[in-house]
Amino acid sequence: MSERPAARSILVIHVSRIGDTLLATPALRAIAAAWPEAELTCLGHRKRIEVLCNLPFVHHLGAISKGRARVLRWCATRRHDLAFVFGHDEALVRYALRVAERVIAFRQANEALNRRLYRIAERPGFQDRHAVDYLLALLAPLAIPAQGRYLSYRVSEEESAWARSELRALRGSGATPLVGLQIASFPTKAYRDWPLSHFVDLCDRLLARYPAAHFLILGGAEESGRTKTLGERLAGRASLYAGSLSLRASAALMNELDLYIGVDTGPTHIMGALRRPMVALYHGYSPSTLLAPLEHPSLYAVDHPSVENPNAGARCGPQTPMAEISVDRVAARALEALRCHYARGAR
Repeated sequence: MSERPAARSILVIHVSRIGDTLLATPALRAIAAAWPEAELTCLGHRKRIEVLCNLPFVHHLGAISKGRARVLRWCATRRHDLAFVFGHDEALVRYALRVAERVIAFRQANEALNRRLYRIAERPGFQDRHAVDYLLALLAPLAIPAQGRYLSYRVSEEESAWARSELRALRGSGATPLVGLQIASFPTKAYRDWPLSHFVDLCDRLLARYPAAHFLILGGAEESGRTKTLGERLAGRASLYAGSLSLRASAALMNELDLYIGVDTGPTHIMGALRRPMVALYHGYSPSTLLAPLEHPSLYAVDHPSVENPNAGARCGPQTPMAEISVDRVAARALEALRCHYARGAR
């Protein structure tokens, strides 16, 4: 076992999107377990770091960016015993070197910078392992064992109370199951989006089996045109929340769902961390083997049909249409998920 330095204060820097932030939670959990007496501070994207709120192994949260790190490092003082830096942004590594006695990072392009690191982790190859294992690779130089590979997210009691109050009227009217829909990924990954017409057909099939079903349309403002259209197509059978809730309020509602159905994007990672029943759709360019939530008790993943071909990764690119995932396949998985949910005793 590699010798681990004593540490009372540990810093982790991970500036990324929602999904990548959550995919790092197994690494954060492992760091906290390796130094149980230390305080763990996490710095991340100012709009994403809130997904780590309320986690018992994270003590302090803060925001940082590459630009802010360049400025802050000149006035920062050393206050951490140890720092872990995910990613390859030199500005963030230099900031960590300023505020921590010892820094662990992936190998940088700058050899002079590498010589200043306490330990260097070798970056895994592109898509050669699950994203959780990719991030856990940063801990390899200190032989820190994983404490599970599942994602972590915690809804607060106040958030949970709000969500239950918000849904009380629906529940009281007999609307069941409550099904959440995330119909779009973020704009730069729009190739992961499943056609709106497919979602409409899917909802019709679920209503044929569960006439009292009600759909909660989730998402951000970017896809407001599509979510509004879907809401109109499901008039009286859906509530439109897209673009009207904070990230954490959306997560609180998702934690009350009977089923979530969504494409591969940030909220889908949140649902993976909540460990509630979910159907997730994955593009062949970023299949479930790389991004689906691990150790999840109720995951029903649907991969692009190209993934069934062992050479799919070499041929499937962003231009490959998600429309090739049939409604039949998704509906079958959704109905299976609901059958299992009710067989276990829906809460």
